[in-house]
Parts: sequence; C-alpha cells; structure tokens
Amino acid sequence: MKAICFYFEVHHPEQLRQYHFFDIGKQHDYFDYYLNRTEIEQLARECYLPANNLLLELIAQYKGRFRVAFSLSGSAIELLELHAPEVIRSFEALAKTGCVEFLCEPYAHSLSSLSNTTTEFEKDVRRHAQRIEKLFGHAPTAFRNTSLIYSDSIGERIARLGFHTILTEGAKHILGWRNPNFVHHHPNNDKVKILLKNAKLSDDISLRFSSRDWDEYPLTAEKYARWLKASLQEGDVVNLFFRYQAFGKYNLASSGIFDFLRYLPQYILDEEQYAFLTPSQVTETFPAKEAIYVPNPISWTDEERDITSWLGNELQENAFEELFALSPKVENIPDEALHRTYSRLQCSNHFNYMSTKIISLEQRLKKVSPYASPYDAYINYMNVLSDFSLEIDKALAKQVKNEVTLQEF
Repeated sequence: MKAICFYFEVHHPEQLRQYHFFDIGKQHDYFDYYLNRTEIEQLARECYLPANNLLLELIAQYKGRFRVAFSLSGSAIELLELHAPEVIRSFEALAKTGCVEFLCEPYAHSLSSLSNTTTEFEKDVRRHAQRIEKLFGHAPTAFRNTSLIYSDSIGERIARLGFHTILTEGAKHILGWRNPNFVHHHPNNDKVKILLKNAKLSDDISLRFSSRDWDEYPLTAEKYARWLKASLQEGDVVNLFFRYQAFGKYNLASSGIFDFLRYLPQYILDEEQYAFLTPSQVTETFPAKEAIYVPNPISWTDEERDITSWLGNELQENAFEELFALSPKVENIPDEALHRTYSRLQCSNHFNYMSTKIISLEQRLKKVSPYASPYDAYINYMNVLSDFSLEIDKALAKQVKNEVTLQEF
C-alpha cells in the first residue's frame, strides 16, 4: 500500500484592539470584537463551509476511502462557536463519518513549548485534548504543535503527555539525504513516530496553486496525482500538511481550487495500491524507517523553517519573556476570566506580527498583519500586557487580603 495523508490547520487569532499607553490601568477590554467577527464570518463563507461540504461529499462518494485530518485551535473554536456555529456543526458532521481525525495541539496556538520555565505547554495541551473530545466524542491520539514547531526535547514532552504520533516539517536541513515519505521515529524513543511534511508538494497547493508566474501553472488534479504517485515510488506516504485557508482564501474559489480538490481523489483511488489515511492510521500501517534528529526547533514557516518568525528579534524575545514570566502568578489566581485572557495573549500570531524578517513574495501574500509595522505590533502588545500584569497584581492582592480576613475570623 502507498498512502496520502492530508492534514489541515484551522486557526484564526483573536486580534487585539488598538490599545494606547493611556489606556493602561483604565481599559481592560483587549480584543477587537468587530474585527474578529468580520474576519471569522468571511472565512466561514469563503473557506470553511464550502470546503467542509465538499469533504462530506467526497467521503460519501468514495464510501470512506477518502480520509483527512484537522487540528482546530482553541481560538478558532471559540470564534466559530460565537460567530459561525454552523461551521462547528459541519465539523461535527465530518467527525461522525469516521473518516476524519482531529489532532491535538496547544489550545492557545501558543509558543509555550519553547518555554522551559513553565508548565503552560502541558496545561494547554491537556485543555485542548479535553475540548476536542467534548466536541467530537473521541480523545485525540496524534499531536501537532503550533506551526509544526518541533525538536527532540519538545518530542519528549509530547510523549510524556501520551502522544506517540507527531506531525512536523520535513525541513531540508534536518532531512539531509533522508526521504520525508517514510515514517520516522524519535532518536531516544522508537515508539514515538514522526510524520514529516512533504514541503514541496504541500507548498505547490498552499503557496503556488494560484501563481500565474509558476512554470507549472495551471495545476490540475490529474497532473498533481501523477506527481504524488511518482513521489511514492520510493516511499510509503506523502504527508500534505497546510492551512485550511488554502481553500477559498489564499486560493480564491475562482482559481479552481475547489474543483482541484473535488477531482483529485479519483486520480489517486483509480489504483488499488493507493489510499488516503489519517496520521494515526499512517503510523499504525507503516513501520518507522529510522530516527530523525532535530536538536534545534524547526517549524513550517518561512524559508529557514525555524522559529525566527516568532523569536527572531529583541522585540519578540522581550515580549515572550514578559508573557511567560507571568505564568507563576496567574497559576495562583482562581479566576477563570484572567486565565482565559492569559491564554488568548499567548497566541503565536501576536509575536509573528512583530517579525522584522525579509520573506519571499509568496509568503508575504499569505501573511496579513493588522499593524502598520512590527514596532506598532510590539508597542500595542506590550501596552496590553502591562495592563494585564496590573490586573494580575490586583487579583493577587485581593486574594491575600481575603485570606488575612478569613484568618482573623
């Protein structure tokens, strides 16, 4: 058997409102309700609903032979529940087919796995697993980190949380001569299976499909199926990992992207030896070929496939350190509203907006920032974080006062 593994990221950040220095200590509403509503409703119309409906049709048409996987970030779930609940219902319908796997990730879509001074990562992962099980009736068994961030040490943390199937990027500098089209395993634990994204074939859809300057334009389903089969001549599985927004947003409906998805399965499933499998099915079906060594964190972002999109300059590093320095304080406050706000402030997009990296035109077209510059993003975020820090201190002081009062009685 040869397999194709489709995985889609469903994530949308909760954008911060314009928060000025003079708002600190006075205004405690940090998020732009109307912008978030507008953006998620547009995504629901143009991407999530038409794509989900198409997947439901394909699963029925091919009688379960067509399978895919998703991860839904906590912020995407909350925004959809609030502004587009019909999308959540469509994901529930997909779950009931038995042909869709829902993965686990950090609930806040955060960079917490890069912090070794807190347990935010572990708490965030457990929270997400519980949310997915409650939504879809099955506890997730496979894991993908925010933007496929991964390293050997992060893999060990994930394994301790009970996950033995992990998705990450097939970055050239860690692959070397290896083929991404095999299952690999952690160097210190061969029970932890690693699925590596086939970067070229994934990016052909997510980054290049609509580019008229691409020498392979237009990309048809028949042509792409030939590429997939050729890639599988030496390999077990092609892992196609990308953002779900590739359908309807990055590639508009007028580009033919939905027709491409509609007809692709027929050119794959016309031969019995090919199958669509979910990540957990892949690691159950194929043995791990060899260990993959990832000493430093990698991701699926930018040319370097590293973490410099989020922690590549002093602005980002300062914001990251200030954010996670608050963790011990927040942990000691039994206030659900404060905990939820802290989670929302951890979203990786806030740090990406502060990036000063020079990136390719293809990648720049996919990156939309609500700020005029990285410096504006940093200032706005730090103003919010300053006020939030004051709110934490007030909550702690109130808690101490209440404890003293109780002791007096």
